[in-house]
Amino acid sequence: MSLRPFACAAAVLLGAGAADAAPKAAVFDFQFADLAAQPPTQADMARLPRVSAELRKLLGESGLYEIVPIEPVAAEVEASAPLRACGGCAATFAQKLGADVAITGEIQKVSNLILNLNVYILDVDGKTPERAYSVDMRGDTDESFDRAVRYIVRHNILKQ
Repeated sequence: MSLRPFACAAAVLLGAGAADAAPKAAVFDFQFADLAAQPPTQADMARLPRVSAELRKLLGESGLYEIVPIEPVAAEVEASAPLRACGGCAATFAQKLGADVAITGEIQKVSNLILNLNVYILDVDGKTPERAYSVDMRGDTDESFDRAVRYIVRHNILKQ
């Protein structure tokens, strides 16, 4: 008996699985908007790495994206203008990482009571318009940042 039909069937099944693979996403750290009415405090700045890590974790666990490490371009990102104002550099950084999608996050601080958490998702091939998600926060606390990132993933991004 020939194994050729089984090998062909296996190749088809493996190929189908590869086609269904989640797109690779470079999830960059949250940044504060330059145009915010209220400047961020040291406590606000300290929240950014934690909320960024939570976004990566939630998106990775969802299976919607395969998260790629951003460390290889970290110095370039740090040296660039804010990612929302650098003329597409986030997509360029994502391409360098082999990612299909660049995900950036921005916090707008209106006051110590009112803040917005925004997430932007851009396919680096440029064929799909950027998707933007936003959630308002009340209170400038660790808890409000944590709740906001969990909410935006569960109720906005995963519903796309």
